[in-house]
Amino acid sequence: MHDYDWLLLAAFSLLVLAPAPFLGRYFYRVMEGQRTWLSPVLQPLERLCYRVAGVDPEQEQSWRGYALALLAFTLVCLLALMSILLLQGALPLNPQQVAGMSLPLAFNTAVSFVTNTNWQAYSGEAQLSYFSQMIGLGVQNFVSPAVGLAVLVVLCRGLARQSSDRLGNFWVDIIRAVLYGLLPLCLVLAVLLVWQGVPQNFSDYVSATTLQGSEQSLPMGPAASQIAIKQLGTNGGGFFGVNSAHPFENPTALSNLLELASILLIPAALVFTFGHYVRDLRQSRAILASMLLLFVIGLGVCAWAELQPNPALAGLPIEQVGSLEGKEARFGSFASALWATTTTAASNGSVNAMHDSFSALGGLVPLVNMLLGEIVFGGVGAGLYGMLLFVLIAVFLAGLMIGRTPAYLGKKLEAREVRLMVATLLVMPLGVLVFGALAVSFAGPAASIGNPGPHGFSQALYAYGSATGNNGSAFAGFGADTPYHDLMLGLAMLLGRFGYILPVLAIAGSLAAKRAAPQGQNSFPTHGPLFVVLLTLTILLVGGLTFMPALALGPLAEHLAF
Repeated sequence: MHDYDWLLLAAFSLLVLAPAPFLGRYFYRVMEGQRTWLSPVLQPLERLCYRVAGVDPEQEQSWRGYALALLAFTLVCLLALMSILLLQGALPLNPQQVAGMSLPLAFNTAVSFVTNTNWQAYSGEAQLSYFSQMIGLGVQNFVSPAVGLAVLVVLCRGLARQSSDRLGNFWVDIIRAVLYGLLPLCLVLAVLLVWQGVPQNFSDYVSATTLQGSEQSLPMGPAASQIAIKQLGTNGGGFFGVNSAHPFENPTALSNLLELASILLIPAALVFTFGHYVRDLRQSRAILASMLLLFVIGLGVCAWAELQPNPALAGLPIEQVGSLEGKEARFGSFASALWATTTTAASNGSVNAMHDSFSALGGLVPLVNMLLGEIVFGGVGAGLYGMLLFVLIAVFLAGLMIGRTPAYLGKKLEAREVRLMVATLLVMPLGVLVFGALAVSFAGPAASIGNPGPHGFSQALYAYGSATGNNGSAFAGFGADTPYHDLMLGLAMLLGRFGYILPVLAIAGSLAAKRAAPQGQNSFPTHGPLFVVLLTLTILLVGGLTFMPALALGPLAEHLAF
């Protein structure tokens, strides 16, 4: 590693971790309706939103009512976005006269953005109008992370409240999340990206003559605003086809740093939001320590692998800059490895290099990050409620080992909660192993794989891991835009989203109805180093070993072959 690599790592860590406690407290105050410094400006707009929507902000819902409102909202969003994509050829803000999508691709894309996955089986500048980018995808880039944040808040309330069946109001929670949280942050980041040279206009594409004398079309559009929310909302869907490897989407080293840090900004902050809800910031620090431990391990392996020279160039007198195949020379190997680790730890899915060109071990890290369930920071809200499920599982295992009734923050974990936790453990295996096995077993779907042998298997495994984990990044080399994969990947995204959300809401309702027992000296502490180790091992054993046979057939077999 060079000095500038260490400088990038230090600046990235500072931008993510330094604001986290303050932003975490801010989100707690926002979601609980407390006054913030933005209240004088935004409170009138918030009240207007309630009046227009016909929402009573004082009326809270049970977990079932909350779930029904969430599902109804998602269905409306899905149908509206599909309609926009199918009819975009007849809609305004379409200077390139882009035609509507096919039905399978429109279904896949709509599901992708509604579930905060942002999987792209299309190229943005070639297949989407400005209207579809802004009104279609852009709206979902705000509301889908808001839904994840709302579900997290419900789980926090379930742990914090006692003898209650009320967990908040879905409509109030998403309005507050968007209005006070995502919109202000997006505005600041978008302005910074415009300053760095990211386009923000409605111009026609520009024709240019290259140095070789050929004609090239340069895509324009309202990119900066979409890129800001794609990063902050852990969405990841790029305005341009090659995402943040595109020089218009990510033009400078500073834009690279800002986009990279913004991926983890809100997920890291929400760890402290949880601590404020349960009135014990020690719990936040323990969870953050486990997340950082897993992140550092992944980054260490990925960076080491990508800083090794390409085996085909072994023995040549070249500078040890690592393998640069598929990477932007502007950023280099370490910055690419850091982005790949971050984007898959956070279910963001954006890329500044092509993961398909990573070494076998370098590609293994983003794959494992997704297969763990996207809980190493994870998506906005979704990552932390996934991590809290592992916290409950770790507490349950600890209770079995010491012969005591498992309890977390004084709430006993009984048969109902355990059954719901086990149900969530089946989501990733079903979406990845079962759907992925079908994809490689039949000749038609398997024809989408671009490489033979272990690497080709990794491409399919990565695609279905990315879809079920609601990540959205791809290994490339995988022809995803076929009717079969459009449908199956869409179903995997829905499974990965609601296979967690519904059990989490049910667990929250069950815990909220209980009274917290006082914690004595014999209670198992969930805030010390011992619990951090137990939680980390639980994630690796329960989450990781499930997929070890599949990983052995893919990236591990590819690594051992060289």
